[in-house]
Amino acid sequence: MLDIKCAEKSRILMSRNLPPLNALRAFDAAGRHQSFSRAAGELGVSHSAVSRHVRGLEARLGVQLFRDLPRGVELTAAGQTYLEQVLPALDMIARATEELADVPGGQVTVNSEPLFAERFIMPRLRSFQAAYPQIVVRLEASPMLADVERYEADIAIRFAHTGRLDEPADLLSAAAIYPHAAPELIARENIREPRDLLSLPLLRDRSNNIWNDWFAAAGVRDVHLPENAWRLKSPLAYEAALNGLGVYLGSTECASHDIATGRLVRCFDTGIHDGAFYLVSGSRSQRRTAVRVLRGWLLEVTRAFRPAEPGA
Repeated sequence: MLDIKCAEKSRILMSRNLPPLNALRAFDAAGRHQSFSRAAGELGVSHSAVSRHVRGLEARLGVQLFRDLPRGVELTAAGQTYLEQVLPALDMIARATEELADVPGGQVTVNSEPLFAERFIMPRLRSFQAAYPQIVVRLEASPMLADVERYEADIAIRFAHTGRLDEPADLLSAAAIYPHAAPELIARENIREPRDLLSLPLLRDRSNNIWNDWFAAAGVRDVHLPENAWRLKSPLAYEAALNGLGVYLGSTECASHDIATGRLVRCFDTGIHDGAFYLVSGSRSQRRTAVRVLRGWLLEVTRAFRPAEPGA
């Protein structure tokens, strides 16, 4: 009787109408991105390969899953329904596969504010890679917030001037902003009090002119700063300060590595607050062990730049 049951079970399994996994992966990526080109970039294959898999899947199902647009594609109603049904199954397969591994692995894409990516994450990334060599971190620096729900990135890091982001997010850093400069510039210009900074090019990493706020906090009155020629994007403004071209008003976490190595010094201990960095991760990507590990690491290395948690 046992052999009969096993044989029946095998017959049922063999009769399942399962399309090729590569076709489902191509459909999944194309559906989330609404683009064959972006799906190809995610999967590391050609545009034509994605198109071939998707068209083959449509032929197999006898259903049109995508309609062509002047730029890209979009899911049909049938395609949207099918994607919603297929996604949980693909997630379950991925999770089961990860749980079999002894250590977490795979690629994790992090989309970050350029300055935070370059000055905070990059100097510390080597320690993460040493601890988790099977996890490949793909770091993308962009001023635009990636859509983590459409899998444009697994994790996104963004700065918010006031309040919080509109979507669920973890606070990474609420560090204060201080003036920083190359030590040789401070020595050469004999900077001794906050008012002395007015004789130097004043750089900043925010679109608003926060220097007025900082001078007010430092007790320097009647300061009227003109819009100067040093309106650089944050990474360039920071680089200018490293090269002794001016004083950079920016948050502590991004300057912390260069302060530790002596390339920058904090000019004065007066600081002001102007927003915070937040971490956003997609609901699907959070199910992946590698994403959870990297998220936990980011929260750990930024712990010193957040207010102490109650009871800590």
